[in-house]
Amino acid sequence: MKFTKLLLSLFALFTFTSLTAQSVSSQMVDFQILKSPKFPTDVASRQLKVTVTSPYNLKAEDVVAQSKVDFQNALKNYSQTVTDSEKEFQQKLVDYNQEVAKAKEKFELESAEFKKLSMLERLSMTDQGKNPRLVNPTKPVYYKPQPPVYRDPNLNDYIIVDNNVLASQVNIFGFSREGSYVDINLDIQKLNFQDNAGQTFANQPTKLIVKVNGVEKLNNTFFKDFSFISSSPTNNINKPLEEKNHLNKVMAFVNQYLNDNFGYQSMKSSIKLQSVKNKGKFDDLEKADIYVTTNLRKLNPQNPEMTAVAMTNMQKGIDIWKETIAKIDYKDKKADFNNKIAEFVYFNLIRLHLALGKRTEAEKYLNEFQENQIYMKLSYDDENELKSLETSIYNSK
Repeated sequence: MKFTKLLLSLFALFTFTSLTAQSVSSQMVDFQILKSPKFPTDVASRQLKVTVTSPYNLKAEDVVAQSKVDFQNALKNYSQTVTDSEKEFQQKLVDYNQEVAKAKEKFELESAEFKKLSMLERLSMTDQGKNPRLVNPTKPVYYKPQPPVYRDPNLNDYIIVDNNVLASQVNIFGFSREGSYVDINLDIQKLNFQDNAGQTFANQPTKLIVKVNGVEKLNNTFFKDFSFISSSPTNNINKPLEEKNHLNKVMAFVNQYLNDNFGYQSMKSSIKLQSVKNKGKFDDLEKADIYVTTNLRKLNPQNPEMTAVAMTNMQKGIDIWKETIAKIDYKDKKADFNNKIAEFVYFNLIRLHLALGKRTEAEKYLNEFQENQIYMKLSYDDENELKSLETSIYNSK
């Protein structure tokens, strides 16, 4: 009896060891990668020249100077301003007296009509608050204008830029201003406001022409259509501030558009990688996991030398995965390198090459995976991920 229990315990231990020997874990690895532009440019030719034309030509000192001029004018005209305010008040008094006379006349007419009604009708109207009442307008009060006081203007409310400043705000990642291989011409029109149903809309036609080595690559006009600016009409908004905000929106869009087409931008990404952590027969797979994950994190688009070293070391892990695939015995589920190992290694190879932009390699491993899929029983989630990876590979071509 004891011997039987011992055999059962040993069998259970062997079964547990066999199962856990191929226990696969996963982790998300964050890394940076260089986003390839629509129009690639050789490293030696990544120089740009920017020319901007616009209606803007305002400096901070111009705003301050005009503010001081306005103050001096207000100070000079203060006596006249007071005189005008007194005349205006006298006119308000005349208007007030006329309104009082009209109110009395209206009250007398309504009272006369009210008296003609029966007692019951008058009581009913009184209960309803409809009996005649004398309502006099509010008498105006004179407030003498305060003497002008100078205050520095809020420069945030002004568009303090010129064409040179706007040109300096146009940048493409990976490019310098040491040449003109990529020639950018940007023409920005003045903002046009429009009232519509009590709201403010605006457009600002902006034409962008880009030539690469003298050949025109882009010629587009943006912001031609009127878009929503404010829920208030144009006479209730701070137009200079709204125009400044819209110009910032235009410049942000132009920069993003240029970088999508020409820039070499660092892009943060993440990838799920799987591994076997057990010691022994799977030590090489653990090494592969270390090679790939640690060097993925070392990728630095702003440091080509560092990235090159990381890619070389990462390849060591990829090579181990490829060697592992060659060892797979798909028909023997009890083999150390069975279809369960093949499944996670193939997923790693497809995910990694797709994340690195190597779609041809990713497609190659996808095809191999699908050829051997008959020996594998994928979970519902794995089936969906495989379809998603396939879509990513073929839709991006």
